[in-house]
Amino acid sequence: MRIQTIITICGMVFFLHACQAQQKNLIDAQQFEQGIGSGKDIQILDVRTPGEFNSGHISQALMANWNDPKEFNRRVSFMDKDKPVYVYCLSGGRSRAAAEKLKADGFKEVYELKGGIMAWKSAQKKVEGASDKPGMTVEQFNGAITSHKIVLVDVGANWCPPCKKMEPVVKKLQEKYGDRFLLLNVDGGKDEEVLQHYRIQELPVFMVMQNGQPTWRRDGIASFEELEKALFP
Repeated sequence: MRIQTIITICGMVFFLHACQAQQKNLIDAQQFEQGIGSGKDIQILDVRTPGEFNSGHISQALMANWNDPKEFNRRVSFMDKDKPVYVYCLSGGRSRAAAEKLKADGFKEVYELKGGIMAWKSAQKKVEGASDKPGMTVEQFNGAITSHKIVLVDVGANWCPPCKKMEPVVKKLQEKYGDRFLLLNVDGGKDEEVLQHYRIQELPVFMVMQNGQPTWRRDGIASFEELEKALFP
């Protein structure tokens, strides 16, 4: 009986400790703002859909759609497990599940915005990204790829973790080759007409155009050497 009582007490203590830890990492809009503005090397993760994200999001947020498990897992695989992650959704349901998944996957510090972006807006905190500006048309795209002999098309988005990982690679190419090629950025969250025309279903995507014609394509990340060889075979 005494052993059973001890086991029961230990179980209760463990449960209470787990609840306290969860409550500690569930923070309000003010605490969330302080955390992401602390100057530390942090990551902000929006787990809503692309449509929700494009209606307005917290500055510097990455996006991984919780409703699409394959996309979510692929994008968070490019994030740093040793850096704090501040996660949010619309009202708190998806971010709670996502936070648990991140912790189970080995992320050391995960903080969740209580009440989601609805609470953030209610606290009169700033969002960015909401725009009525039309996306790039296929006609505009075709005009751009014929304006230079060699064009590297970079289809990505600021909120896409693997796209962010590719930024220094693309920058290195620009620094080495200068105006020998044109870099054409396509917004993977807004330029829907171009995305549909080229059947782009994941980000990033890189395409090389020579004299207006496609000569190479990579769906996903690529090394510096692969891009260099595709541009200058």
